[in-house]
Amino acid sequence: MRKLLHRTSALAAALLAALGPGIVPAAADSRSGGIPVVTATVETPSLFDDEQGGNANADDPAIWRNDANPDRSLVIATAKQGGLRVYDLDGRQVQSLPAPAAPRPGDKPGRFNNVDLVTGLRFPDGSRHDVAVVSDRGGDRIRIYRIDGSNTTGPLTDVTDEARAPLVFSADQDEVGDQRTAYGLATWTDHDNGRSYAVTSRRHGTELALAELVATSAGRIGYRVVRTIALPSAFKLPDGTTWSPCAEPGELPQIEGMVVDPDSEDLYVGQEDVGIWKLDADLDVDVTDDDDLELVEKVRSFGRPATYDPASETCVEGADPGFGGQHISADVEGLTIWRDPEDPKDDGYLLVSSQGDNTFAVFSRDDDNEFVRTFRVGAGTAAGSPDGSEECDGAAVTSAPLGRRFPHGLLVVQDGHNTPAGSGAGGGERTDTDFKFVDWKKVEDKADL
Repeated sequence: MRKLLHRTSALAAALLAALGPGIVPAAADSRSGGIPVVTATVETPSLFDDEQGGNANADDPAIWRNDANPDRSLVIATAKQGGLRVYDLDGRQVQSLPAPAAPRPGDKPGRFNNVDLVTGLRFPDGSRHDVAVVSDRGGDRIRIYRIDGSNTTGPLTDVTDEARAPLVFSADQDEVGDQRTAYGLATWTDHDNGRSYAVTSRRHGTELALAELVATSAGRIGYRVVRTIALPSAFKLPDGTTWSPCAEPGELPQIEGMVVDPDSEDLYVGQEDVGIWKLDADLDVDVTDDDDLELVEKVRSFGRPATYDPASETCVEGADPGFGGQHISADVEGLTIWRDPEDPKDDGYLLVSSQGDNTFAVFSRDDDNEFVRTFRVGAGTAAGSPDGSEECDGAAVTSAPLGRRFPHGLLVVQDGHNTPAGSGAGGGERTDTDFKFVDWKKVEDKADL
């Protein structure tokens, strides 16, 4: 998620101050020329991140296909302290599930960050069930929800085995209070052993943890943490110097957006101020070996020096030495994979939210991950059309036909700046977020994919 910590030059900071809060100079969007724009067909109801709105903030979506009735497929999405929201393909909310309460007085309540799906998770009795897996940043745990498409008003049921749901990164409940906790999340199922896993990242850190999901004969699901690794936080530059992204004291360049290619079992992770890494999803890697850990794409600001100013709580940037990438402006956010329905094991794309310039970068899904195209989700022109997506955190895509509404597949993106924003009880602006549903055929046609 885009942090409150702004990265700006002194000149840009002065310009922003002169323009006033909430105003972004046109130069900040100077890359818009020539970028294809697609529009959303559907948007979900607003979620507001304040006490009046239940501290609900849209973050990350997942798409569940109802094979028995594709028209009744669902979008399952996180709403931070607001828990989970479940939507139908018209964007209507069909279910709301709360995040867990604080375990003790003074502890943090649950705060759901990312969600992903496991299709056909094996149970001891031989049955298989689809589940949604969620990272609980507030509690440093993983939670699991069984999906029942025949239940039209309450398709998700919490089946987390509380006795087998350990803290992911923290040593004890007191450490959970520091909120260096489970953050990003992606799921995958091992081709060789059939076991299903979740990979989580750590807030304000570079760690990744692999957790195996374990179903019980009682119908509950827990997990065990298999291994943890840490990605780099400092980088050698071509001029011989060492660079680390600027951050508040004590924070390291964190990871949130991630996805596992179900065929290659490659894990792609977005280190927000660094770029996109590729590694084996089982995390059995040597992070010092370029063959095990590959930086597929850097953000544009990679290598740019910056100094944290505690007075203004900002990072003041120096001159750009030109070591960055060309296609993503920090933060790197929602990562998702589109698989060609005619050749799903080989052809397809990696889509990445380039949050800093409100675009989506498309890379090939092959070994080279070559850049293909950039596009933007913009506002429709017809009366009542959804607005576009800005400051996008999470994204999910499927090439599977979803009934009459989305016969060519669906792209769902979070909109971190839904407009028009609502008004708070005191007359102030409320943080208004939601999710946009984009017909994949529009992306193919407009972005020439």
